[in-house]
Amino acid sequence: MKQKEKTFRMVLTAFFLGILVLFASVPFLGFIPLGPINATTLHIPVIIASIILGPKIGAFMGGCFGLISMIRSTIIITPLSFVFSPFVAPLGSTGSGSWKALLIAFIPRILIGIIPYYVYIGCQQLFTKKKKTFSLFLAGLLGSITNTILVMNMIYFLFQKDYAEIMGKAGNAVYGAILTVIFTQGVPEALVGGIAASAVCTILFKLVKQRI
Repeated sequence: MKQKEKTFRMVLTAFFLGILVLFASVPFLGFIPLGPINATTLHIPVIIASIILGPKIGAFMGGCFGLISMIRSTIIITPLSFVFSPFVAPLGSTGSGSWKALLIAFIPRILIGIIPYYVYIGCQQLFTKKKKTFSLFLAGLLGSITNTILVMNMIYFLFQKDYAEIMGKAGNAVYGAILTVIFTQGVPEALVGGIAASAVCTILFKLVKQRI
């Protein structure tokens, strides 16, 4: 890799990381309270970084997203902080937090930085470069929905009892609540991710081509 290209990639990485921190720092920008689970926009810079800079940088950005999520859940206590922070116990519990929260905080977010790249590359090979905008949209869409589906299903399988108590549900109704979150919050997040990826990546690809 040429030194000029390496430097430009480092600059872009720092830029995306700065956007991630900005989103997380501004109230109602990175984390938007909508019921027990916050909707988020932090997946957007991770998805774009994955497509533009590749899965390694994307995974790093996703890991940063997970770290931010864990820290925020530790500092700002909500009814579901325990599913993202190992330092927070479920409300009403006399015990301590669980290490399983680390799996939810990090695994889905790291995958946000990996999946969009391979979806984009695969779509380009399948649909040809003439369908570039659609490839970018699909990459952003699937990257985002992967996060929502994994987070909510991991909550169900790792913290089902505690989640049921928070939601006031029992039996099969618990997974119904999970599906409600996936469709009401996950789908809009995925659409935003797809639109942002197709719009921003189109511009950044041109910029990268000019710079390197």
